[in-house]
Amino acid sequence: MPSLLQKRWHGYQTVWMFMLQLMLIIFVSYYNWILGLVSLCLVCVLAYVMLQAERRFRRDLVKYVTDLTYRIKRVEGEAIGRLPFGIMLYSEDRVVEWHNRFVGGMFGRETVVGSSLAELLPPLPQPARDKKDNKIGKSTVEVVANERYYELTIDHDERLIYMHDMTELAMLRERYENERAALGIVMLDNLDEAAQGMDDQQRTALIARVASVITEWAKQHRIYLRRLSSERYLMMLNQRSLNELEQSRFVILDEVREMTADLKVPMTLSIGLAFGTERFSELGELAQSSLDMALGRGGDQAAVKAGQRLSFYGGKTGAVEKRTRVRARVIAHALRDLMQESDRVIIMGHHMPDLDVIGASIGVMKAADMYKVEAHIVLDGPNPGIERLMERVDKEEALARRFISPEQALGMMTPHTLLVVVDTHKASITMEPRLVEVARRVVVVDHHRRGEEFINDAVLVYLEPYASSACELVTELLQYIHEKVELSPLEATTLLAGITIDTKHFALHTGSRTFEAAAFLRRMGADTAMVQRLLKEDLQEYIAKADIIKHARMIYGHIALAVTEEDHKIPQLLIAQVADTLLNMTNVLASFVISERPDGLIGISARSLGSMNVQVVMERLGGGGHLTNAAVQLEGTQAEAEQRLLAVLEEIDKEEGLFE
Repeated sequence: MPSLLQKRWHGYQTVWMFMLQLMLIIFVSYYNWILGLVSLCLVCVLAYVMLQAERRFRRDLVKYVTDLTYRIKRVEGEAIGRLPFGIMLYSEDRVVEWHNRFVGGMFGRETVVGSSLAELLPPLPQPARDKKDNKIGKSTVEVVANERYYELTIDHDERLIYMHDMTELAMLRERYENERAALGIVMLDNLDEAAQGMDDQQRTALIARVASVITEWAKQHRIYLRRLSSERYLMMLNQRSLNELEQSRFVILDEVREMTADLKVPMTLSIGLAFGTERFSELGELAQSSLDMALGRGGDQAAVKAGQRLSFYGGKTGAVEKRTRVRARVIAHALRDLMQESDRVIIMGHHMPDLDVIGASIGVMKAADMYKVEAHIVLDGPNPGIERLMERVDKEEALARRFISPEQALGMMTPHTLLVVVDTHKASITMEPRLVEVARRVVVVDHHRRGEEFINDAVLVYLEPYASSACELVTELLQYIHEKVELSPLEATTLLAGITIDTKHFALHTGSRTFEAAAFLRRMGADTAMVQRLLKEDLQEYIAKADIIKHARMIYGHIALAVTEEDHKIPQLLIAQVADTLLNMTNVLASFVISERPDGLIGISARSLGSMNVQVVMERLGGGGHLTNAAVQLEGTQAEAEQRLLAVLEEIDKEEGLFE
């Protein structure tokens, strides 16, 4: 009997009452024993009656509690069996020992007792055991059974699983995700070049042909399309349609290009898409940013920004050369104004600079000199690729003094200093990334296709992927930045050498403006014989290249892959030269060379003749570059780098094919 029932209001008080009565009986008996005896008899009878009543109360209480317990257990069992969620107990061997009716319906069986959890459910997580109380705890997972979604709450200590049907919530969540808004911009990125030489009627007919294809494509994927101008369209779609576009890998890019293949310059599209935010103002900004990214990478591709993910599709053709120089003139005037507003100009390129970096840097420095602005070039140490050039620079004391170390540049930086970054747009691979962080005003002059990493806070960006080199871009700027441009023979030769090395002696990436820039430099006194001397190969380097080529093998029919021997550290420049040499072999459309560099990283240089986009391959490994010229540096071993490269090539081959 619970103590609270034993200590009822009539418990101890009754005992004290009987004791008081006994004392009164004794007092009465002292004066009249007969009356006392009668009183004692009456008290005894009363005590007996009360005792029997107490016994009956306790017996009835026990019976009531027993009946109530039985009823509760019976209802409890029925309730557990009919609960709208599942309960399952399993043994230490992870075999089902008991479950309620919900679990049977969940798996479409009358009972699953005796079945293994591994058979019924995916591998369940096993949290680490707490060292203090030696308990494991609980965990939650989601599973799918009979096309329904369930949330499992697992009590590992009690070996108990609660199963909640989350199908409606999951479907609602999936519907919400599929119907979230996405915004995009479609642009005919080379309309002027494709329609060059056409009259108004032919141009209108061309635009109408392309518009009909784009409109049909939009209807097929349930996209709202609104024409903004003759070369720009606005897209509104949901996540489901965006997934379909990504799965099709934006086939519209190929359709438009193939449809206009009969033109001198085929028409290409650039698409910028954004998804992942609820505000349309942000979607619009992200869509424009994605389009800029696609255009900055040469066009003929789609850029999709979904949250933190940025994906690229297409980009199988080279960038189309822009015939107009209006942009070059505008950029030149803007750069001139920035220089005149600055106390000094600091110029730097990427780590391990080549002739293109040095030539472009000297060209920008010359532009600053024309307006009497102090300018310096950052150089982070000797480099085999520019060794011969720097030997000639050292002979001209005035020019040699303009080269400073990264530490000196950091000491010169002020709030009014202009930093010009050439031949790269990635802060992480510049000679001194801290300069980009410190500088308040940054100008970027680059010819590489735009990657995901970018110096976003630059006040002026001149990024033209159609250009052969940074030296070509700087040469054009020099012609507009000042009325009377004066270059010394060494300065003009350095700029020409930068163009020559990036075009492989004017064999690749060349357009009419490339030759125009070379002609201008030749008029300024550039010495072609000196260029050849600067680009001469060392006999030992040539032998080393031949030794690497000896280990090359063909994969996918037209790709040459060379992996150097272990423990042979090869400079990045030599790795790139081997990749260039392999392209000269018969039936080789692309080449990859893998070797350990002197700094311990594994370098991969990739080259192609244009039918394969090696930039996409290198970007998937963390690098970047051009459609025909790209590279990456990896940590690990050569064997690991080779396996990663082969895996990426296999992935691209399955998705869209390696060659155009």
